[in-house]
Amino acid sequence: MQRKLAIFLACFILSVAGLFYWINARLTPTYLQYAEVQTNKIASMVISKAINTRIANVLDVNDIIEHVPSESANNMVTTKFNTEIINRVLSDTQSLVQSHLEQAEKGNLSSLPYLDDIEYDKQTMEDQGGVVFFVPMGQAANIPLIGNLGPKIPIRFHVIGNVQSTVVQSIDEFGINNAFVDISILLKVNVQIIVPLASKMSTVEQKIPVAMGLIQGQVPQIYTKGDGGSAPSVEVPINPTPVPK
Repeated sequence: MQRKLAIFLACFILSVAGLFYWINARLTPTYLQYAEVQTNKIASMVISKAINTRIANVLDVNDIIEHVPSESANNMVTTKFNTEIINRVLSDTQSLVQSHLEQAEKGNLSSLPYLDDIEYDKQTMEDQGGVVFFVPMGQAANIPLIGNLGPKIPIRFHVIGNVQSTVVQSIDEFGINNAFVDISILLKVNVQIIVPLASKMSTVEQKIPVAMGLIQGQVPQIYTKGDGGSAPSVEVPINPTPVPK
């Protein structure tokens, strides 16, 4: 009798363990997808919070351009970007974001965004590092019936390596001989997302504006779209300078 009971208990425990393992294996992709969404949201908000602490606002594009006169006979002026200013903003922004992410991983809650559906584990962050937060299993598994009920699933993410930053520019034609210029910094942060029995690498990207504005050039005497079509050029009338007699 005792032997049958021991066999029954062993089979019951193995069945329960197998059931939990099967459920976890089926739900792990859902956990990872949910964890990636939440991680991207938290990391993006940490970056935005870091950028908002900058004293300087977005620059006017005219603050970072230089006009270099040409030695040619037509007195043309060449416009170029001031790389010294751009590189300084790039370096300051990268250092600022890196510092805020490090503070967040150390458990500094002031560097983390407040979200109603996320509970941070401050003690674990201080002891083990990384950003650790809990979400209800029903919410992570996308089961509306249990909503915020059920056990809480721990999610952790670590920043891997340094923040990567590059300068991107966008120049759009505007009117006649004018251009709208947008200079921004593209930040990339590599993170490792960890959920129970699984992990995943992800990249968080965010674009930070540096300078934008309109660069106005001189209106030429003759204007054409230059697309090789049959449209005629438009000549801008200019009063000739009278020749003294």
